[in-house]
Amino acid sequence: MPTMGCFHDGHFALMRDAAERADTVVTSLFVNPLQFGPDEDFDRYPRTFLEDREGARANRVHVLFAPDQSLLYPDGFQSAVLVKELTRNLCGRSRTGHFEGVTTVVAKLFNIVKPTVAVFGQKDFQQLAVIRKMVKDLDWDIEIIGHPIVRDSDGLALSSRNKYLSAEERQSALSLSTALKSARDSVRAGLVDSGSIIKKAVETITSVPFTEIDYVSIVDEKTLLDQDIVTSASVMALAVRVGKTRLIDNAFLMANS
Repeated sequence: MPTMGCFHDGHFALMRDAAERADTVVTSLFVNPLQFGPDEDFDRYPRTFLEDREGARANRVHVLFAPDQSLLYPDGFQSAVLVKELTRNLCGRSRTGHFEGVTTVVAKLFNIVKPTVAVFGQKDFQQLAVIRKMVKDLDWDIEIIGHPIVRDSDGLALSSRNKYLSAEERQSALSLSTALKSARDSVRAGLVDSGSIIKKAVETITSVPFTEIDYVSIVDEKTLLDQDIVTSASVMALAVRVGKTRLIDNAFLMANS
């Protein structure tokens, strides 16, 4: 499983899931510069190698692969892997070049490690869809597993970037999961107009301090195209800045649980 480190219980759940599926678990730890924009948080992204090493060992990881940048991107490196259509919406609209950086580094990691199974978290829903498409299009014999979002007891989706949040900002960040729960409740009650559901979610998020919405969208789980009417394939996806921290979350709107 590819990661950028700063492990939390969400990462550990993925590690344990992988250990149930494979004899040998390899976890990569690499803060990938290609997927950060010029005004993003590459320099301050939390790096906690010693703690990560112990956490990986305790959660059934056999190999922690933590390469230097010069190993993955030596002098003269100039190749890239691009998935076109799936990266146009959601995070791809505001993070130019982000997914090209993701697919390029994951392609390199797959070629180095040669996994038969790879586990990714569903919190990064667009990333998961893009990786699945890349693997299918390039005919790699790798099973891609999406692990359910792991949340804190108060509903906040676990993320390494949660470390950036002040106590007050963390309280405001709960508006993301609150908005998703409300959207699912609305669908259960019979509302299927995406515009109305999105409007209510925006109101929920902007009603608390420190929040600035990047997007609130309802999309098809496979194409990631916006939907006017909610279907069984509908996912609500959110990206919100809370203070200076950009958080993402999502939920299937017709899920049973």
